[in-house]
Amino acid sequence: MARSKVKTLNYLGRRAPLTVDKKGVVKPMTRNDYQKKALNDWASKGFKGSIIAATGFGKSRVATLAVAYSLDELEDKDARCLVLVPTQQLQDQFPNEFVKWGFEEYLDRIDFMCYQSAHKMEGKHYHVVVCDEIHLGLSEVYREFFNKNSYDRLLCLTATVPEEPEYRMVLVNLAPICFTITLDECVEAGFVADYEIYCIGVDLDKTEREKYDEHHKMFVRMRMALGYGAFSKAQAILAGKMEGNKGVAAQYMNSIRGRRQVVQQAASKLDGAVEVVKFHSDKKIITFGGTNKFTDRVAEATGGDTYHSGKTKKQRAKLLDRFKSGETKVLCSTKALNQGMDVPDVKIGIIVGLESKALAMIQRLGRIIRKDGDTVGKIYIFYVTNSQEETWLKQATKKLNNIKQGDDLKLFL
Repeated sequence: MARSKVKTLNYLGRRAPLTVDKKGVVKPMTRNDYQKKALNDWASKGFKGSIIAATGFGKSRVATLAVAYSLDELEDKDARCLVLVPTQQLQDQFPNEFVKWGFEEYLDRIDFMCYQSAHKMEGKHYHVVVCDEIHLGLSEVYREFFNKNSYDRLLCLTATVPEEPEYRMVLVNLAPICFTITLDECVEAGFVADYEIYCIGVDLDKTEREKYDEHHKMFVRMRMALGYGAFSKAQAILAGKMEGNKGVAAQYMNSIRGRRQVVQQAASKLDGAVEVVKFHSDKKIITFGGTNKFTDRVAEATGGDTYHSGKTKKQRAKLLDRFKSGETKVLCSTKALNQGMDVPDVKIGIIVGLESKALAMIQRLGRIIRKDGDTVGKIYIFYVTNSQEETWLKQATKKLNNIKQGDDLKLFL
């Protein structure tokens, strides 16, 4: 039986922030105004701080300005700066930001490196270190860079404060938060397009439900065996950091992965994705899956191209060119498009593989709300009802507005 009730969640009216210029004229704050404030706030923290800014704010420009202005102040022409990023793709792209904003002459004084390489360095000193997507550089291994090397100034950039308590504590101690602007504030300021999020509940078929329930029963039993803080305990036991039953810990973690796999590959999500693609056949669409295997299935069902870690760097570049040129209308990804990718002309997104963190949702939404007149970005989220995905959905969208939820896709087309 169709369930057609729609809930509108967290909607707030838009209102652009205002400022007063030197002549006393009241006007909306520009992106440049915000970026200057962010840099000034960083300076007020002794040039060691974190800027938490959503897609559309211009974090890359802030990074280039921080490096360029810092080098301008130095008489020592041998001083070097370092830009840290999470992927090789971003490492290759970031120098273009300095060219774009007119700071090409500084490139011979800047090193660009991935976190997985930087943590092996020791005894290096930099005038400025910029950490892009810092949430991916806070693991116990990667943060060794900060223990083994030195710097005069540190600027960390990310879209949201890390949700893991450990990472949040590390970031605050390493680079206190000095400036924050949310995605909805970027919308209100006119930096990115407005958006609508449609959350559509789908069901598992009989076989999928049986598999899910089996994993869930195991999850409940193992959680009870582990006791309070089961997840952290299981991780610590398996890592050899605390005593405990490794068999129980392994079964607990396997049950979590099992549940996730079932809901992320639910067949009913494919049907929904196909329907959305057909309805928006005249527009470019990005889909986000939970696994590469399911992303391949989505591509096959929708007639799209697959773009994920299973493709080589050269293949991904060609696929992105095909999509940008309009040769293909649907680009199906897993996580490869979550961050650091500029994909223009996209106003429709489909999520068939939820992640539990708000950060991933904000990054994915950021891919489809690039400013283009009064166009509104639309993202369709398919989640399995009566499953852990309902909890993930709440966590992933808790920092966003203008969310509508129902169990009948036709209400949103």
